[in-house]
Amino acid sequence: MVRSIREYSTVAAVLMQAALSPIAAQADSAFDEKKEVAMPAASLNFENINPAIRMATAFGDRATGQHGTFGKFPANFITPVHTHTGAYHGIVVKGVMTNPFKGETAAPELGAGSYWYVPAGSAHATACVSDTPCEFFFFADQGFDFHPVE
Repeated sequence: MVRSIREYSTVAAVLMQAALSPIAAQADSAFDEKKEVAMPAASLNFENINPAIRMATAFGDRATGQHGTFGKFPANFITPVHTHTGAYHGIVVKGVMTNPFKGETAAPELGAGSYWYVPAGSAHATACVSDTPCEFFFFADQGFDFHPVE
């Protein structure tokens, strides 16, 4: 299903304001679309993915299925070039980020409220290019994985 950037921006605004509950932290990780959920951002449970990257699941199961996830990168940080099995959509919450695709030398700078999309299998890096840490939200229809590109 193709959705417009306006639809994703609306979803992002709602999610940032309501900070959906970290459903994955509950024993029953199923998302109930008929149940209202609202949780302050301070209630998100961030975990270290590695020494630099922190993530908190807002809804779903980041490891195996559809999910929405908040992420934090330190200032002036870039990931290695990599791919993901599934596509995902990202929205910058704080800081300035870039998402250069393999071989791209002048990726646009993405400030708060900016959107990016990565198709499945697309080689890219993700970076926080500001002198302050970056925060972002991303969502996907399948689990999140990371495959470095040689």
